[in-house]
Amino acid sequence: MNVLIIIMFAITLIYLSMTERFPVYAGLIGFQGALLFILSFLELHAITLATLIFVALETLVFKVIVVPYLLFRIISKTGEARVHDKALPGFYSLLFITLGLLLSIVVSFSMNTTPENMIYFIVAFFAVYTGLFMIISHKKIFSHLVGFLVIENAVLLLSLAIGSEMPMLINIGILLDIFVSVLILGIFVMRLKQSAHELTMLKDD
Repeated sequence: MNVLIIIMFAITLIYLSMTERFPVYAGLIGFQGALLFILSFLELHAITLATLIFVALETLVFKVIVVPYLLFRIISKTGEARVHDKALPGFYSLLFITLGLLLSIVVSFSMNTTPENMIYFIVAFFAVYTGLFMIISHKKIFSHLVGFLVIENAVLLLSLAIGSEMPMLINIGILLDIFVSVLILGIFVMRLKQSAHELTMLKDD
């Protein structure tokens, strides 16, 4: 079950790197949050009601509802729905992403880890690569925001890989993920507002 969920997570990364529509970005980020919630639930060996509520609020509510809602609001406010026209074509993006997946496999196999955790490391490194690829290859700030959120999901995935026997480590990883996500969203929203204000001033002039 865990392996299937992680493979689905990897598929969303490939789709993110190739799609050109921002609403799809927002939907896939929410879907990744749902997958991470299921993984967090399955990895907690000693589940208590308090732990379940904690994980549900942090992943299900925040990543599946709050973050996608904010992303859709940003899309609506800015009126931007597609990546830059000069972004890499889908074919070249697929080549770079395939290279990233191969590199993630090589790096993961070079580490001394258990076979059970190997797929966690592969997909987590792949997620970091995908996030960086989106930041570097795309010009629009919304793509950069989604790239940072993908990297944050990779951090949580890594905490699940090493924290299956330590539920508190998973909780700490989720808290750190939420803190950084809120910080990133706040910074990008402020930059978008500043850009919109500058455009308004130019229009008035």
